[in-house]
Amino acid sequence: MKHQPAAVQCVLPLSIAEEAGIEQGDAILSINGEKIKDIFDYRFLIADQELVLEVLKKNGEIWSIEVEKDEYEDLGIDFEFSMIDREKSCTNKCIFCFIDQLPPGMRDTLYFKDDDSRLSFLTGNYVTLTNMSDDDIDRIIRYRMSPINVSVHCTNPELRRYMLKNRFAGNILDRIKKLTSHGIEINCQIVLCRGINDGEELDRTISELAVLYPGIKSISIVPVGISRYREGLEHLEPYGKEASAEVIGQMHKWQKRLHKKYRSRLAYLSDEFYIMAGVPLPRYEEYEDFPQIENGVGLAASLKHEFYEFLEAADLKCVSPRKVSIATGVSAFALIRELSDVLERRLGTVKVNVFAIKNEFFGENVTVTGLLTGGDIISQLKDKALGEELLISSSMLRAGERVLLDDCSVEAMERQLNVKIAVVENDGKDFIEKVVGKII
Repeated sequence: MKHQPAAVQCVLPLSIAEEAGIEQGDAILSINGEKIKDIFDYRFLIADQELVLEVLKKNGEIWSIEVEKDEYEDLGIDFEFSMIDREKSCTNKCIFCFIDQLPPGMRDTLYFKDDDSRLSFLTGNYVTLTNMSDDDIDRIIRYRMSPINVSVHCTNPELRRYMLKNRFAGNILDRIKKLTSHGIEINCQIVLCRGINDGEELDRTISELAVLYPGIKSISIVPVGISRYREGLEHLEPYGKEASAEVIGQMHKWQKRLHKKYRSRLAYLSDEFYIMAGVPLPRYEEYEDFPQIENGVGLAASLKHEFYEFLEAADLKCVSPRKVSIATGVSAFALIRELSDVLERRLGTVKVNVFAIKNEFFGENVTVTGLLTGGDIISQLKDKALGEELLISSSMLRAGERVLLDDCSVEAMERQLNVKIAVVENDGKDFIEKVVGKII
């Protein structure tokens, strides 16, 4: 792949870079003779006190700039992209990949399968470690890219090669051991496929990862997501009530054993398992420091804890009469209804309608709120009395934008439903404030 120079987006006033004559539109070709592929190269290379920067000026000239500075002192440059070269795509053909279960006609970015350790460090994405060379592993160690999130799924080499459809996928444990032995912390993910990597295989995976604690910082177990677009793909059986309860029983035994040995439960189930089994969620304290909350592990317990904590401290006197509605996924409905009932009783002036939106776009096996589409919300709430506002979760939206998975914007939903829409963060305080309609 052709090397792309690091394009300068801006130069901070009074910075070393400004003094050296570097400007917006210039590009950094190398530092001390080494080309930079990404922000990690850049941060590592500028730590030295003496630098020689090769700079491509926007007029086409190439300058060699010598810089003397304090160790680790920043140059004052921001780049157009933190990933100066292209993101690395995934070459696996995982039997459970949700991207392979997307319908045609969606935006192109949704079909891109990333498997880049740098994105894991920067944004929390999960990587399989199969799509990188030994040099890539060494870069993680060299640049102290810790923690990283790794999709393990199983440690049985033969089974992992089968699940990922990649003949190089069997060395996962060796790569994890190399990383943890050099001080890299890893959050592991297991996408559990019924009858494939659960049961005895799950026991094996937990056992072989747990011995690497504290290098293994946490292990999350999430059920495989199965959409209605699996034509031509391997058959997967969804987890139901009884199967989910079996997994919960198995993992509670592991948590008890691990907590006794390490004073940490280490391995956690996603909220979906408890909801599918009809089993109460673990207590807030049992999630410890919520290491994988962004993966749906402890999300409900955290929201509930924050809600009651803020409710006790908040001054909720003189709240004006108000009627609102909430659109949520099927799996979160019971919790959102519970919290809404508490607010209604506490305030006496607020009425909350909670609607469980069935995922007709992906199929009813998909019940999480974050995979709801604007089209499903519109079709199921059309002509409903929604009150003054409709509240939706921020998890439905594309990062940094007001657009849902089907490219339906919040503004388009407002026009179709003839109601103002408020976006709620997964935070108990924000939930209460959005329901009552004011900052408390």
